[in-house]
Amino acid sequence: MTDSQHLLTRYQHAYLGVFGVPALVLERGEGSYVYDADGRRYLDFLGGVAVNCVGHAHPRVAAAVADQAARLIHVSNFFTTPQQVSLAERILALAGAPGGSAVFLCNSGTEAIEAAMKLARRTGRPGFVTLEHAFHGRTLGALTLTARQAYREPFEPLVPGVTARVEPGDEDELRAVFAEHGDEVGAFVVEPVQGERGVFPLSASYLRLARELTREHGALLIADEIQTGVGRTGTWFAFQQAGIMPDAMTLAKGLGGGFPIGALVTFGPEVSGLLAAGQHGSTFGGNPLACAAAHAVLDVLGAPGVLENVEVTGAYLESKLRAAPGVAGVRRAGLLTGVQLAEGLNAAQVAAAGLEAGVIVNPPRPDTIRLAPSLLVSREEIGELLAAWPAMVGA
Repeated sequence: MTDSQHLLTRYQHAYLGVFGVPALVLERGEGSYVYDADGRRYLDFLGGVAVNCVGHAHPRVAAAVADQAARLIHVSNFFTTPQQVSLAERILALAGAPGGSAVFLCNSGTEAIEAAMKLARRTGRPGFVTLEHAFHGRTLGALTLTARQAYREPFEPLVPGVTARVEPGDEDELRAVFAEHGDEVGAFVVEPVQGERGVFPLSASYLRLARELTREHGALLIADEIQTGVGRTGTWFAFQQAGIMPDAMTLAKGLGGGFPIGALVTFGPEVSGLLAAGQHGSTFGGNPLACAAAHAVLDVLGAPGVLENVEVTGAYLESKLRAAPGVAGVRRAGLLTGVQLAEGLNAAQVAAAGLEAGVIVNPPRPDTIRLAPSLLVSREEIGELLAAWPAMVGA
């Protein structure tokens, strides 16, 4: 029995089986590569599901975490730290937030969504408009907004209040819903790119309409940027590409580069004032260790040319994939890519073949492979993926 097999057996006896049996036991990582417990190397094009945005064990992030851990890890939310204050200021600056905006730091994307839902309830309107195919997390509140019935059904009754689930991109339906229900809607919660669906970007015109309708009817526009934020789409935040500003934004995933951290960002004093002292909190949220990791990630991504290169590299990857066997189409936003497989191919089988070939990819739906590599991925590493691709699709 290999070390990996032994550890997987132990896993099944000790760990709650909500994830099934893991495909690998990963022991260490470096850049775009991870190594399993048996020493085999894999090219990681999943990146912790868009989390490891600067790769694995980036020296700057590792040094920042080690330095902070040796000084101060946790102080509780009765106090603050320089790291917490400066990170909140930095996020607001990157978002171009107006005066009176604010940040609440937590530990995950789901926690950020829960905070956003409470923010919306403070408008006095109980209703939410969400998108079909949306994914916002797995806690009871977040599940309410998540579209997939298979996720929701075992835990019903959930939090009440979803007024309508609308088809992404259908502007006429969105207008009709707000015409009928606008006065009862507290918030429209929208992912600029539906990652769990298989990478489906919403158009700039749809996002601008969402901004127009929510403003007209006095509802909040909440952008779920958990998967798209922090440079993943080539700008700091995906909403910036539509030329709009939401009322609130949720962040996580790439913000800590692998260290758990999430955020709710509120834009302007009116929205920021909806949650008063004592109405929300988090024991570990905004701890100095997480903030140090986030600062290091933002330092790396903020270096000259890095974000510009996300779009250049993403376009290069897309062009190569479109010419690859077994590919029927490509959907992309920066370095978040959905590969539509040719008829007859199964994404789970392609991903399994990828592991055999030493490449990690993700099958979010039966006909789609999702790619979310490090934002520092090189063309040589893309070449490795492309070299393995024919074997992955059986070509």
